[in-house]
Amino acid sequence: MSNAVVAKDLTLGYGAHVAVGPSSFVIPRPGITAVIGPNGSGKSTLLNAIAGLLTPMSGTIEVNVASRREISYVLQTTRVNYALPVTVEEVVTMGRYASAGRFRRLTKEDREAVDQAIERTGIGDLRRRHVHHLSGGQRQRAFVAQGLAQDHSILLLDEPMSGIDVTTSQAIDKVIHREVEDGCAVVLSTHDLTEASVADHAVLVSGRVVASGPPQEVLTPEHLAAAYGTSVLHPGEGITLIDDPVHPGAHRDQPLARRDR
Repeated sequence: MSNAVVAKDLTLGYGAHVAVGPSSFVIPRPGITAVIGPNGSGKSTLLNAIAGLLTPMSGTIEVNVASRREISYVLQTTRVNYALPVTVEEVVTMGRYASAGRFRRLTKEDREAVDQAIERTGIGDLRRRHVHHLSGGQRQRAFVAQGLAQDHSILLLDEPMSGIDVTTSQAIDKVIHREVEDGCAVVLSTHDLTEASVADHAVLVSGRVVASGPPQEVLTPEHLAAAYGTSVLHPGEGITLIDDPVHPGAHRDQPLARRDR
């Protein structure tokens, strides 16, 4: 196992506003890294920095890829314009633009990558449907498929399990573990303690990286209290809950499951 990302004294922000204070952390490869923290804590900011969309204010972030094209970034579907007159297949095909270019004719390899991504996410029966006719879960799978279609060694997922149905949750969970089996670093942001606790690695964020490492060392009552403050509840021994009114659906019936690898 090596490190896909190494950050040292990293400070991130927008203009003069500091979103993430000086922080040091690593992202291992292969493996699942959960970036967890309260709403507005800087989770998406960290993903943007890894993707190369945000220049550090200070400190360094080293992303160990031959090219930024090896980083596939799946944004929250809430940021997507559903009015676009595009089909599921067209959305997934956009994942090939990073390597093929937008105006180059797709090769057999490109089309095979698109077909495989559609098959892996279980949306083959939707490929001709327009995105704005899909349910939230179906759209989420379509955009995850777009990320899979891109050649990558790092897959960034911005809250992929937020507000989706159980079937979609299971499909994305299967995809994530397959990515790790193929040697990929999967980095997902989440508000869900259950998801984070079964990841291989965790980064707890609250305006800075509070802790980084194995989940059992990161998601301690002390660290969670530092990140969430009075939102952390302790109803009983060994049980920690987070009162997060912004994301009331955080506790799903089908959390990300750990598998033997």
